[in-house]
Amino acid sequence: MGINAMKWVFGALAAFCLVAPAWAQERFPALTPLQMTPEQKTVADKIMGSRKNLSGPFIPWLRSPELADRFQNVGEYVRYNSAIPKPLSEFTILITARDWTSQVEWQIHYPEAIAAGMKRQVLDELALNKRPHGMSTDESLVYDFSIAMHRDKGRVSDPLFDAVKKRFGEKGVIDLIGINGYYDAVAMTINAARVPLADPGPPPLK
Repeated sequence: MGINAMKWVFGALAAFCLVAPAWAQERFPALTPLQMTPEQKTVADKIMGSRKNLSGPFIPWLRSPELADRFQNVGEYVRYNSAIPKPLSEFTILITARDWTSQVEWQIHYPEAIAAGMKRQVLDELALNKRPHGMSTDESLVYDFSIAMHRDKGRVSDPLFDAVKKRFGEKGVIDLIGINGYYDAVAMTINAARVPLADPGPPPLK
């Protein structure tokens, strides 16, 4: 077996371990290598190249390999290469997870955000669906802009838009919209597919 084949085999096994605790609830069970079509294997290999597993929305998305491939390309950009600094990007993802009450999305990205430098107190207040106290200027901009994306359907006031544009540039504005939009799709998929938590304990969001 080649190296690439081994990568997605292990990715499929990792995904199986993630869904195993709540297998009966899973609407799109993990695919074994033998169950994957050639197209699915190709996309799974690409996903494994940057993410090392097939967790979150990827098992459901693999049912439509071309869509999965297009999504994973967007996801790789907005998560790893956007104009928004890593801590603020992870904060944006968690704002989206909170808006959708996407337990899996929160469980995956909460430790990522802490590791990137976000304050635990800010994230814990966000988990309670509160506007966090003690945010930096940049965090406040990202929070207010992302809330406008979700709760106000993208209707951003001129002062807020101008402030975000001044701080992050036009590219940053579009990338911030892109992070919110992509993780909307992630949360929507996770919730609809009933992707279970890796940890069988109490869900992190109420």
